[in-house]
Amino acid sequence: MDQKIKEAKKQKVVRYIFKNQRLFLLINKVKLWPSRSGMLHGVKSIENRGKTMVVTTHCGESFVVWDSKNSRSARWLRNRWYKNSCKKCKIPEWKLMKYSQTVFTDARR
Repeated sequence: MDQKIKEAKKQKVVRYIFKNQRLFLLINKVKLWPSRSGMLHGVKSIENRGKTMVVTTHCGESFVVWDSKNSRSARWLRNRWYKNSCKKCKIPEWKLMKYSQTVFTDARR
């Protein structure tokens, strides 16, 4: 596992995601959800319902959230704030590495 992480660091592929976009689009690309406790969950499915959406995680939790650019979860995803990843969701190391290398930018390409 450590060898894969070292190889990924050597490659240093930079991924750009537009910073100020709706939460639905952000979660749809990243497929991760930061809970209030700081736990990072893997997203299984997202259902858009107008101004709200239903997020279902791999650990079986399902909840309704507002689709907002300035929400806590959108800010936490953009700033990469989380304490640890969920053990039940079993987020792979490559996905966490890819997420940590992603750059959220204001400039459109």
